[in-house]
Amino acid sequence: MVRWRSGTVAAVRRRWAGAVELDVDLAGGVTMRALAYPALVGDPRPGDRVLLNAGALLMGLGTGGYALVVALPDRLPPDPPQAADTRDAGHLVKARYTPLQAITMGVDEEASPHHDLLAGVDSLDGMPVVTADLHSALPAILAGVHADTPDARVAYVLTDGGALPAWFSRTLDGLRDRLVGTVSVGQAFGGDLEATTVHTGLLAARHVLRADVTIVAQGPGNLGTGTRWGFSGVGVGEAVNAVATLAGRPVGSLRISDADPRPRHRGVSHHSLTAYGRVALAPADLVVPDGLAVALAAEVDAALAPLAGRHRVVRVPVDGLDAALRALPVPLSTMGRRLDADPAYFLAAAAAGRHAARLARTPYPDA
Repeated sequence: MVRWRSGTVAAVRRRWAGAVELDVDLAGGVTMRALAYPALVGDPRPGDRVLLNAGALLMGLGTGGYALVVALPDRLPPDPPQAADTRDAGHLVKARYTPLQAITMGVDEEASPHHDLLAGVDSLDGMPVVTADLHSALPAILAGVHADTPDARVAYVLTDGGALPAWFSRTLDGLRDRLVGTVSVGQAFGGDLEATTVHTGLLAARHVLRADVTIVAQGPGNLGTGTRWGFSGVGVGEAVNAVATLAGRPVGSLRISDADPRPRHRGVSHHSLTAYGRVALAPADLVVPDGLAVALAAEVDAALAPLAGRHRVVRVPVDGLDAALRALPVPLSTMGRRLDADPAYFLAAAAAGRHAARLARTPYPDA
């Protein structure tokens, strides 16, 4: 299950918020690229001995291609500061019962300054929430929101279908100035706020971060098996249900592509069709960008026809969205394809963001 390696830090390559990329020299003259999260293991320096979990890297799995630093055994970090009263310490445990479980302060815990606020709210007040299958949709959705409403306050709810540490995402690090905050939910951690469930994460986004629009998506590293139900993106449908339960307005970002070489992901991906068509029990606005190629548009229409009985299929113009996508401060990439290689995917996500921004400017009838 774990492929252990021990080595010595040869060089620190680069840093971003919460993460450090390293070159680690192993026995036999092998150098391995590794990633450390200083909040968990301390801050590695050249010359430090490190213990690595190298399984995913050695097997060629996952996103990023890293061994992960498990410990600096010869230079352990100090314990985190203790609260004067243990009742005031956070006790929300993430990555529970794993060797690197992290104990955090939950936004809704009794010791949290936001506890009383969250104890008294039960509604998103009609806030639009964009749900997406892949982490790569996050910057494109954000570009769509800000294309017409540059001052919109946008929060990100990070679910635990992909990378658990928010720190793993260089994309998220590059978007921090455009987000009012990140809430990591479930087993995910490392956001500006921590929450137990998607429900409390959404309420925190609305009432603590004061978001106008929220995006819900997993971290990098989507898991899929090529079966109808065996993929982590089924959580998209569950997020739609949570949004509707809390009186928000679900907006579905569809995974659309005419460039993916796998038939199950061409047109509308089976991930979207299963999540919205089988898992989501509440209606959502499923956004289709105008201007798709004729053949792709016909394929998308045919795929979405069975979902139209429950959901609203909304067509959104894409004028100005290509420019908004190219102006992002982070590179766009999905499954190794950039914007010009798979424009339909990114335009679909941006169109969902544009639609959510327009909903945010429209009074919610039940507010």
